[in-house]
Amino acid sequence: MQITPLAIVTQFAHVLQQELFPELEAAVGPMDKKLELLAAVVSLTPLERVATAGRRFPGRPAKDRTALATAFLAKAVFNLPTTRDLISRLRADAALRRLCGWSSAGRLPHESKFSRAFAEFAATELPQQLHAAVIAATQRQRLIGHITRDSTAIPVRERVLQSVLDEKKARKTTQAKRKRKRAVPRANAKDQPKPQSQRQTRPKPKRKHPKGSFARAKATERGPRMQRQRLESLNQMLSGLSCHCDIGTKTNSQGNQDHWRGYKLHLDTADGQIPVSAVLTSASVHDSQVAIPLMTMSSKRVTHLYEMMDSAYDADEIHAHSRQLNHVPVIAPHPRRGTKKSSQVPKIHPDLPAPELCPAKQERFKIRTMSERVNARLKDEFGASQIRVRGAAKVMAHLMFGVLALTVDQWLRLAPPQSG
Repeated sequence: MQITPLAIVTQFAHVLQQELFPELEAAVGPMDKKLELLAAVVSLTPLERVATAGRRFPGRPAKDRTALATAFLAKAVFNLPTTRDLISRLRADAALRRLCGWSSAGRLPHESKFSRAFAEFAATELPQQLHAAVIAATQRQRLIGHITRDSTAIPVRERVLQSVLDEKKARKTTQAKRKRKRAVPRANAKDQPKPQSQRQTRPKPKRKHPKGSFARAKATERGPRMQRQRLESLNQMLSGLSCHCDIGTKTNSQGNQDHWRGYKLHLDTADGQIPVSAVLTSASVHDSQVAIPLMTMSSKRVTHLYEMMDSAYDADEIHAHSRQLNHVPVIAPHPRRGTKKSSQVPKIHPDLPAPELCPAKQERFKIRTMSERVNARLKDEFGASQIRVRGAAKVMAHLMFGVLALTVDQWLRLAPPQSG
């Protein structure tokens, strides 16, 4: 008899309610919903196998990394902004402290040890490994109907590299010069060409960058990279994406542009609002540049049928790669493929109307709103809007602890309610 994924989550929820939680309450004291979620995350993740650090070198032994990793999971579950707030909560909450692995407040490590352990977790990508293990344990045998793909802004308190600012400034200068050259000059006396004898020959200034290099890079930013990604491995795709802090711009639902300084988190979300894959890039990286790496990563972890994406992912390479992986892409057509509204002025060669999804795909595309709900929960409940670390590796580790807690919480919500 084959066990279905619904039976697995029902059995796990039953074990939590009937066996694990009563034993924990007898050992650590009364538990609220947050502590129960933390206990479920800890029981489902292989912390002992991944995070335990043994004594390998002479000197003072390292603190137990399992307890420290559990504490950082508690930081995401309780939505605590800083490590100092986490330590204060551990000193005051005896149940949380015992659940993490410390018997008394005097045994808590110093704040500097928490920081060094977090840097180690970020360098070894421990949260990413734990999330992949949870997805493999809970979603491997499940046939997923839809995967929704979207990104969200991650503002941070971090400086932007000066080289990035110089590049953006040079790009804007080049674009302004090209606009002035395209402008039509006025017909007056001053604009009349002067005789050759009255012309002054001035040496042309030396250009710091080749003429039109930024414009060509902007025009060919999407195509060549996505063509290369289709022939590269997953590690090569991820290494080719920019991960430093810079300035990002995104058009909101009202049509206005929002600017932020920091990063951008790209998520693949399965049915049930379960995050499956996550990639962190610079804020200026376009969403379409991360589509092929994300769909490759998700295809290795789960089995799904449809891929839902907005108009930012409307590119021929993304359509082709999704079909190559035996998926059905449902992507909102971008207005660049036609015109939004036909002009009332008669034209010799009128523009073609913008393509639209068929009625069946339009109805299926409504499921894509679960990406917005996952991004909102991640920011409001699991610490994604309170980033107090610097560097792409640490920011990703902070976010992935929240993604891990959100994944387990959403997976447990799929279980039917217990009767009685």
